[in-house]
Amino acid sequence: MAGSSVIVMGVCACGKSTIGELLAQKLGRKFIDGDDLHPRANIQKMSSGQPLNDEDRKPWLERIRDASYSLESKNEHGIIVCSALKKKYRDQIREGNNNVTFLFLNGDKALIMERMRMRKGHFMKEQMVESQFAALERPDDEDGTVVVSIDATIEQVVEEAANKIIAKQEAVL
Repeated sequence: MAGSSVIVMGVCACGKSTIGELLAQKLGRKFIDGDDLHPRANIQKMSSGQPLNDEDRKPWLERIRDASYSLESKNEHGIIVCSALKKKYRDQIREGNNNVTFLFLNGDKALIMERMRMRKGHFMKEQMVESQFAALERPDDEDGTVVVSIDATIEQVVEEAANKIIAKQEAVL
């Protein structure tokens, strides 16, 4: 099988980084936190409480797409964290990549707000939850997408995600 990537996506505070890292460990894959790929200007903007716009996201999404391409071209497998809230963002990441699966961590606004209040030291602010839900274009019916509810323990979410990803990738073979 050629290299592949799983893009762990969803709104802020849905557990992308935590689930992504544990999923990478469970499946024996590389882990790349997309937050680390944001250009400086994006981090500064988000730190000041301003949501990013589509223009801000373009260079970031190019970096995510390139990371996915690198994994594929080196016949490696990885888990990349990226909110990928809109279909056009996901399409940009898919561009030129053949083995990308999106894992949508699905949670309602009340659950996300509860988790946001528990977070410390992260650059996302509570008021940006609204903008994240406003921007979200759910990927439920998109090819190459797996949906997992986050209304469970971390271990249960990781287990369900791993099982669905393995099943989806085996179906492609």
